Amino acid sequence: MLESLITSKTRIRLLLKFFLNSNTTAYLRNLASEFGESTNAIRQELNRFEESGLLTSKMSGNKKIFRANTGHPFFPEINKLLYKHSGIDQIIDQVLKKIGNLHKAFLTGDLAEGKAGNIIDVILVGSEMNYEYIARLVNKAEESTSLKVRYITIRPGEEKKYINNEEALLIWSAEK
Repeated sequence: MLESLITSKTRIRLLLKFFLNSNTTAYLRNLASEFGESTNAIRQELNRFEESGLLTSKMSGNKKIFRANTGHPFFPEINKLLYKHSGIDQIIDQVLKKIGNLHKAFLTGDLAEGKAGNIIDVILVGSEMNYEYIARLVNKAEESTSLKVRYITIRPGEEKKYINNEEALLIWSAEK
């Protein structure tokens, strides 16, 4: 769907990279290597995003480090659009809100790093969860998104063992 609205694959990759997980930072050569594209194509898109205020940058040595501007008025809308594009919104609606004793849910893996993928990796933090019910809901979400969902369940307090805060994205919390 997003590809029909935005024809530049580089632009879509950058949107996913920076706006799915707003903690993500990257620099030009790192992005060129990750995307397998020329630095020129990526530089042009980064400059456009920075000129529009969607990205901010700072110098670190000789590297210009980019990150999403979460204060931009369009940030929440772009973030929601990418959640829909990646299928995360379906996981939240069909699985996370219905589990019961769920405390938090984190997105990990490629999507949390802003990379397009066919698998949604989720860590569920809670107690006394109904695993059969979770499996049924995950199957339903997989059918509606055509993506594979991998999940693990852990108890509250075990987050530090399984979650690296730089690579995990909090997508649901009972506290919200």
